[in-house]
Amino acid sequence: MLTTHPFVDDDKLREECGVFGILRHTQASAITALGLHALQHRGQEAAGIVSFDGTNFHVEHTMGVVGDHFSKESVISRLKGDAAIGHVRYATTGDVSMRNVQPLYAELDFGGFALAHNGNLTNAQVLRRQLVRRGCLFQSTTDTEVIVHLMALARGGSPVDRMIEAIRQVEGAFSLVAQAADTVIGVRDAMGVRPLVLGKLGDAYILTSETCALDIVGADFVRDVEPGEMIVLDNTGVHSLRPFQPTNRRFCIFEYIYFARPDSVMEGSSVYQARQRIGRELAREAAVEADLIVPVPDSGVPAALGYAAESGVPFELGIIRNHYVGRTFIEPTDQIRHLGVKLKHNANRAMIEGKRVVLVDDSIVRGTTSKKIVEMVRAAGAKEVHMRISSPPTSHPCFYGIDTPEQSKLLAHRMSVEEMRQFIQADSLAFISLDGLYRAMGEAKRDPDALSFCDACFTGDYPIRLTDRDAENGPDAPVRTAVRA
Repeated sequence: MLTTHPFVDDDKLREECGVFGILRHTQASAITALGLHALQHRGQEAAGIVSFDGTNFHVEHTMGVVGDHFSKESVISRLKGDAAIGHVRYATTGDVSMRNVQPLYAELDFGGFALAHNGNLTNAQVLRRQLVRRGCLFQSTTDTEVIVHLMALARGGSPVDRMIEAIRQVEGAFSLVAQAADTVIGVRDAMGVRPLVLGKLGDAYILTSETCALDIVGADFVRDVEPGEMIVLDNTGVHSLRPFQPTNRRFCIFEYIYFARPDSVMEGSSVYQARQRIGRELAREAAVEADLIVPVPDSGVPAALGYAAESGVPFELGIIRNHYVGRTFIEPTDQIRHLGVKLKHNANRAMIEGKRVVLVDDSIVRGTTSKKIVEMVRAAGAKEVHMRISSPPTSHPCFYGIDTPEQSKLLAHRMSVEEMRQFIQADSLAFISLDGLYRAMGEAKRDPDALSFCDACFTGDYPIRLTDRDAENGPDAPVRTAVRA
């Protein structure tokens, strides 16, 4: 039986989804499938595409990765039309089932409507209860469906007008791509927590989560969709609307640390170069005598390169990753369960035996994987094992579209850095400081009065109201949320 394996990728923060939309391309569904393939790192549990052929909508949903379903010519041929939107998803709480796969599709009084969402609504439960009392029948457990029902109840007008009325009632972080007949709509929340970009491919326009999805289809990057901006693509061109009051932007800083693909450009900054700068700053803050700088692959590689360049210590691939282990794996017997992290990583003994090794990784969440990796490197003969982390300690859960464990399971919430060092059994452990992280991002320090990033997972400084959490449990307790987008 195939099942989610208990120690494959269970100790990382998870981005929950990626979105893609295109208008006026004769191969819209094929282009969308390619774009979703580039966004696969943002969600591997389900994928979907909705297309429109001028008369009818066509819907395809699948569990699993994009290539397992949407690489088939028979599937793409069913998705007719020159407009399409798509979604890749990583589920959090709730059941992983077809009813929660996006884009969501509904028949409203103006016609068909499809919606794909990256982020998390922080008042979805409150709104859902209100909508159910008004007679709405929910078909999924995703927070995204709240927006569909709000549109259905809106006071008439065009699909764009209805969507504006709906999104003005929701709170949280969201980048949305929607489709109504010959119109594709993209919108970011007022603070721009989650990413969304505009691209162009010939006469076609594209809205998607990352620039790497533009690259894979040969499209040109036009610009970022601004925080609080709605982009409407129709047969007359590109239109920009501003449905929200202006406010300070708070882009998710963890996109630069881990979530985004390193070949993407976000908010004008290369993700790869940002990670290298973070590694350099980490080396300045937490130098240690060593023989090798070794990344924990793959996410630790750019920061480790920066650390090595700044420290002058050689960079080597002292850990080799098995790229053929995904989020699902055949459940092992008890006799081989202890192999643990070796399903995904193996120490390169020839490089690390007898050496003082600095391991560079992007984060420590529960700490279980870090502990196993330190143990593995020691077993391969390392003389010393030091751990350096290219983010500050992750001590608070995210409510804005990132899958994090409840706060009590975050190692940094329960332990000091020294206690964490003892837990993972490293010779030393250091995290980049908050000010160091902001310096790497081009700011002098973290200024609480003029923040440009959301860093709530490190600080507990949540920039958007947590209405559901507060309504259910009070402001100091986490709430069990609906399945996030």
